[in-house]
Amino acid sequence: MSQPLPPFPKRPETPDEPVLMQLTAPEAAPLRADAARNRARLLEAAARLVEEQGVARLTMEGVACAAAVGKGTVFRRFGDRTGLLMALLDHTEQRFQTAFISGPAPLGPGAPPLERLHAFGCHALRQTSEQLDLYLAAEPEVTRRFTSAPYRVRFMHVCMLLRQTGPGPDTDVELVAQTLMGYLDPALIGHLTRQRGMPSERLEAGWRDLVDRSVGPRPVV
Repeated sequence: MSQPLPPFPKRPETPDEPVLMQLTAPEAAPLRADAARNRARLLEAAARLVEEQGVARLTMEGVACAAAVGKGTVFRRFGDRTGLLMALLDHTEQRFQTAFISGPAPLGPGAPPLERLHAFGCHALRQTSEQLDLYLAAEPEVTRRFTSAPYRVRFMHVCMLLRQTGPGPDTDVELVAQTLMGYLDPALIGHLTRQRGMPSERLEAGWRDLVDRSVGPRPVV
């Protein structure tokens, strides 16, 4: 069963906060206060049901009942079950993005790029493992898997850190980044942890080893 989802964040109140890429499409216009409260109430009800019953048993009808609203209200807000699942992951993804964009080192700025790459992957592995059923259920279709906003922002971050490590002139940074991102795929994490029974410590050690091999030997100072 999935771990409890973190509290839903408030909207940024200052213009200095980073602009984060979301799983779901942004609202066409800012929500009215009552609409925002209703959306938050629906998501909190859905998160509670996921925690209690698991993702497989989550239904639009169940969320409507738990939030004491009509089923049509849930469909109007999220479109369908996939839209609801993606909305549930929005706040989890934004917390992660905030952490690696502006949070404390080593995940955030202030640590050497190699350490940040290590921290990035280990954090992503833990986060995906804790909410694996939700990540698998909300996985985009094959044609959109590598173009979704969360994937793109993670991919660009990994590319940036790889470039900062000072790779060799023949290194294809984009392909190396895609290889590293493949290690963090929810389906692979599910296979390794549930079907192969690998502990999280082994996956994290494997990530650090893959990063080190991808970056190559560091110049001797």
